[in-house]
Amino acid sequence: MSCRPHSHPRVLITGATGYIGRRLEERLLADGNCSVRLLVRNRSKVRPEVARRTEIIEGDTFKPAALDKALAGIDTAYYLIHSMGSGPDYDRLDRQSATNFRGAAIRQGVRRIVYLGGLGEKETASKHLLSRIETGEILSARPDQIQTIWFRAGVIIGSGSASFEIIRNLAQKLPLMLTPRWVSTRTQAIAVSDVLAYLAAARSLEQDQNLVVDIGAEPMRFRDMLTQAAAVMGLRLTMIPVPVLSPKLSSYWLVLFTPVPFRIAAALVEGLRSETLVKNDLAGRYFPQIKPLSYRRAVAGAIAEIKRDQVLSRWCDSSGGSACDIANQDDVGSAILRDRREVIFTGTPASQVFTAVTAIGGERGWFTYNFLWRLRGFLDKAIGGYGLSRGRRSGTSLRVGDALDFWKVADIKPGKRVLLLAQMRLPGKAWLEFDIREDRLVQTAHFYPQGVWGRVYWYSVLPFHHLVFRDLAKNIVKQAQGMKPDADRQPPNTPSP
Repeated sequence: MSCRPHSHPRVLITGATGYIGRRLEERLLADGNCSVRLLVRNRSKVRPEVARRTEIIEGDTFKPAALDKALAGIDTAYYLIHSMGSGPDYDRLDRQSATNFRGAAIRQGVRRIVYLGGLGEKETASKHLLSRIETGEILSARPDQIQTIWFRAGVIIGSGSASFEIIRNLAQKLPLMLTPRWVSTRTQAIAVSDVLAYLAAARSLEQDQNLVVDIGAEPMRFRDMLTQAAAVMGLRLTMIPVPVLSPKLSSYWLVLFTPVPFRIAAALVEGLRSETLVKNDLAGRYFPQIKPLSYRRAVAGAIAEIKRDQVLSRWCDSSGGSACDIANQDDVGSAILRDRREVIFTGTPASQVFTAVTAIGGERGWFTYNFLWRLRGFLDKAIGGYGLSRGRRSGTSLRVGDALDFWKVADIKPGKRVLLLAQMRLPGKAWLEFDIREDRLVQTAHFYPQGVWGRVYWYSVLPFHHLVFRDLAKNIVKQAQGMKPDADRQPPNTPSP
């Protein structure tokens, strides 16, 4: 049985295009017995298979009309929002968002809010964790008018999670590691599948009072997480503790060897400066049917998903910042500088060219001058950008909102168009567009410069564009011409199973 868009009870998921949100909507739709509604900033980021089975409201928690519309008739509302990507005052935005959401939920007669926050104590919490705690307190502040079930989790282990990407990349890239003091801090990891199990079970829990439920597997030091993850992957990791790596230096160290940007690395390091441990037994009392996976089993499951190309969501899918919100970013009309290339592919099906376009980036690289792409990625990382190390969620498909190295997929028209929005640090705004026509691939780099320096940047990189973009278009067509006929291949842009 599957959820039907107008059956009861009704569930709202906020943050529905984020890491947990994408997985929770799939879980609830698979479980059945509910109607799922999504509150998103951009409906094009919702997978078509999910959009057909859910009701979608565009808006956010700072738009009262959209919020009231999203919460009308809702029984249980999942609050999976945080504003860390929105700038230095994200904690203020988090407080305002939670206050707005609680007020609208009360006005619309919502029975229950389910919130996922983080482990930690206010006295020792980092700014990021403190904001998550304050959010939970705000959502829980009116127990006489609405019930809140507040889950508190530590490090979430799952394919594509920020914490797991850090652990996996460190274990794979650094067989010998100089480690700062914070790697000896104890925390309690939890498999993403267990987080989803708790969130799904909270919908039907027979309980009227507010609950704060700490969830996690066995307590571990972060250094033990690294060594055990390495062991699961068949690797050996040696760590030498040193006292000289400050939290800021540690953050740069993580940025260098992992895909996460500085703000996320800094939040993790700050969070691990104090213990984040389970402080109550309510998970076992109220959800005895859920037995959290061990850390090793959680890691093994995440690795298996990556190997099977079944990563449903990633940490960089969504955030409150403009870098991840690609609404209204699919119009390149504002660009005033362009580099356009055309390659004729007479005799090759256009669908094969489209498939070749959607295969660029990630582990495959960019078909040509990969050393220049890597150099650009390194320079971007050095000045605080994403670099190339984010890679891609899937090796076989793209969807709107996916990260693709230092690009974001702003638009896809299957068989016809792929538009990438640049997320590298630039003095302006840039896109890379692939337009597949009847017998030719039209590849265009669009740029809107910011002032004089934007124009200086554009003209200074034109020689590299001449090499890289000319050969990129040619090699995409060459790749397409070497593919098997369509009948022998998976349809282009088919999502992973």
